[in-house]
Amino acid sequence: MMLSRAKPAVSGETLQMDKKKKKGKKIPKLEEYLTSRDYSGALTLLEFKRHVGENEEDVDLWIGYCAFHLGDYKRAMENRLLFHLAHKFSDEKRLMNYHQNLQDITEDQLSLASIHYMRSHYQEAIDIYKRILLDNREFMALNVYVALCYYKLDYYDVSQEVLAVYLQHYPDSTIALNLKACNHFRLYNGKAAEAELKNLMDIASPVFDFAKELIKHNLVVFRGGDGALQVLPPLIDVIPEARLNLVIYYLRQDDVQEAYNLIKDLEPTTPQVSRRCKSLFSTANIRIIIYDRTAKSCEEL
Repeated sequence: MMLSRAKPAVSGETLQMDKKKKKGKKIPKLEEYLTSRDYSGALTLLEFKRHVGENEEDVDLWIGYCAFHLGDYKRAMENRLLFHLAHKFSDEKRLMNYHQNLQDITEDQLSLASIHYMRSHYQEAIDIYKRILLDNREFMALNVYVALCYYKLDYYDVSQEVLAVYLQHYPDSTIALNLKACNHFRLYNGKAAEAELKNLMDIASPVFDFAKELIKHNLVVFRGGDGALQVLPPLIDVIPEARLNLVIYYLRQDDVQEAYNLIKDLEPTTPQVSRRCKSLFSTANIRIIIYDRTAKSCEEL
């Protein structure tokens, strides 16, 4: 017997019911996928929305979140990058969103610690670095970061103790030796700091230009401004502290106008810079009119 190729007869009632079912079927929402931990479904939905132009505000954040849970760590790394870009462009709303999406894994926590440091939240950064060091003693470089945070908090003796741990293993580290010299400058004097910096000068590679510039800059500071006009101006856009140290030099020379010209257009940075400016201008015996104009710029730093 031959089978018929004709379509089976379907009643109008059956077709109508099928249409109702299709019509009543809704596309699941992102929250439903996440609640059920269907990260593949959630990722598919997010990519579809991006493809058709329905870019919601946090679509990149959620794509990174889903990718992490699916084991796609390379893609999840995008969230850390976006986190740092949000800080770079001072986008507080996105910064908080990406912050909430960070996981309790080493890479994400290191990313968070670096943001804390750049936002002058030094104690918060220290707490994260110490917690990571408890489980990862081999991450020796974190001791330098901890020491740098203590330096920023003016705990120079503590910074020195932590730094010593790293220098025992890497005695020729440029960053560590420079920080050690800076600690000596704060704890003792410029001569003591310069003596420490000599070790760095002896081992600095001829092709390591940054070390040379750093040494030149710090020697000016350690020597009380000697050579400032020759060394600091070319370093203003290379080493962030060069501008402020040149301002200090001009103030000590009673050249208030040049000092003011250097800082009048500065964008806000950290409370430490603000305090330092106020201290400088309050001890410089500047005429009240110029003081008010310059101090106003410092308060905005």
